[in-house]
Amino acid sequence: MCGIVAILNVKEQTQTLRDKALKMSQKIRHRGPDWSGIYCGGSAILAHERLSIVDPESGGQPLYSPDRKQVLAVNGEIYNHQEIRRRFAGQYDFLTGSDCEVILALWKEWRQNYSLTSHHSPLTSMLEQLSGIFAFVLYDEERNEFLIARDPIGVIPLYIGFDADGTVYVASELKALEGQCEQYEPFQPGHYLWSEELRVKSEEFATAQGGDNISAETNSSLFTLHSSLKRYYRRDWFDYDAVKDNPASVEAIHDALEDAVRRQLMSDVPYGVLLSGGLDSSVISAIARKFSEHRIEDDSRTRAYWPRLHSFAVGLKGAPDLTKARLVADHIGTVHHEINYTIQEGLDAIRDVIYYIETYDVTTVRASTPMYLLARVIKSMGIKMVLSGEGADEIFGGYLYFHKAPSAKDFHEETVRKLSKLHLYDCLRANKSLSAWGVEGRVPFLDKEFLDVAMRTNPEAKMCPGQTIEKKIVREAFADMLPDAVAWRQKEQFSDGVGYSWIDTLKDITSRAVTDEQMAHAAERFPINPPKNKEEYYYRSIFAEHFPSDSAARSVPSEASVACSTAVALEWDAAFRDLNDPSGRAVKGVHEQAY
Repeated sequence: MCGIVAILNVKEQTQTLRDKALKMSQKIRHRGPDWSGIYCGGSAILAHERLSIVDPESGGQPLYSPDRKQVLAVNGEIYNHQEIRRRFAGQYDFLTGSDCEVILALWKEWRQNYSLTSHHSPLTSMLEQLSGIFAFVLYDEERNEFLIARDPIGVIPLYIGFDADGTVYVASELKALEGQCEQYEPFQPGHYLWSEELRVKSEEFATAQGGDNISAETNSSLFTLHSSLKRYYRRDWFDYDAVKDNPASVEAIHDALEDAVRRQLMSDVPYGVLLSGGLDSSVISAIARKFSEHRIEDDSRTRAYWPRLHSFAVGLKGAPDLTKARLVADHIGTVHHEINYTIQEGLDAIRDVIYYIETYDVTTVRASTPMYLLARVIKSMGIKMVLSGEGADEIFGGYLYFHKAPSAKDFHEETVRKLSKLHLYDCLRANKSLSAWGVEGRVPFLDKEFLDVAMRTNPEAKMCPGQTIEKKIVREAFADMLPDAVAWRQKEQFSDGVGYSWIDTLKDITSRAVTDEQMAHAAERFPINPPKNKEEYYYRSIFAEHFPSDSAARSVPSEASVACSTAVALEWDAAFRDLNDPSGRAVKGVHEQAY
């Protein structure tokens, strides 16, 4: 992972503004401890904190076009960059081996084609060529334009804000924006913002409001930002009717996921796998182990992936996940590391965890704490990138509440809803918990190409009515690579799997730390998303100390949930309607150790 900061629509370049950008960038240096870079020119400032994964020697950022008229700051990985480079052979003079540099070549091609037409040409055609995880800001000094974009699912975090004078701010984490601009919010996944469309919307808004009476400040309001934000990522599988009659193929799932893992092993530094002992991480680990000793070829050299694949598990002593993780590691042959933490160590870390993950969501805080502690150990061992199993439960309906789905249509629509919210929950947790210590996380289940295969699979084949085991199609696809005890193990949410006493203790500690009187006045103290229980009140209080603004409070989702469900799915079972518990153990009659 890296960290990016941008200040755009700058009226005048000053040392004060440059110092402000450096201060903002310093706030997220944990994301990129390897090097810092900054560009100041035209109406833009772009700062970058680098974690070097691909091309450590020459891939420093910001990146520049050969004539230095376009500049780019990126957080992310472009997995198909070699394919794009080959297409531009003889047409574009690449200056580095960075995977992200291809964005500059694509922009140049798109912008030249756009300038030759008299009609609107959306940027979708350019952005859809990228296979990877990314958030970037591109500034075209020659045209005085900027482009901001975020990957389809929001694996990489990004926030956008503005000031009354029309200045636009962008940063990888909200801590860089807190106190630096008037308002900010998450930049939506699968969207882009092009300054030319922002300019047009601003002019239209000004005209509608009376022209001369509307100042430049109003033209940069949240209204014009929202109306200028364009979705580029659209899929037929957003609609149930497009997939309801499709086939379901175990082989297609198997082959597509193997391809995704192979793509994401792209690295010039040591990497590992997060192996919790659950199905999803075990599948990713087994596939990664399969390819970890393969030699690969690219345009410049033949090299081996890091030959000894290290796997990492974390939990309290005796946790359900740890035994299964060791079983998988022995089965597939990784160099395994089991990290034990104590409840007190977890409690001591919570304040720091909330600062780094930037949320007060109960499930996210519970699960982020052991991951945050694990990331520190991973970094201490010289590992800079890990593969993770995030996303499988959203795609295949792996959470235990999916057993209650009344129909294939309800099931599929819930998976689409869950994917649309991942950037606020699991993607946020995985990215920021790891980035707190300068470790990059990659998520093959959320690979763009794999998503198209998995989400177009007939939803009937994913359903798990009654005692049918969840994610059966995934288990069938990879059962031969895993021990039976793991391949057919019931879903255990990460925050539960690290040890049931972890959550039980958090509930007990927070119930005693927050008084009944405080809860009675929760809506007065926290009018935005008032806490629903004492545990949430406790986390919210810490969050407010770190991030006191209304923008920060609004950046965190708040809805009732059972076992990580959306609020809509609470209607699936009468027992859910008066329940608000994110643990999988809340699903009675399904979880083997339900409350």
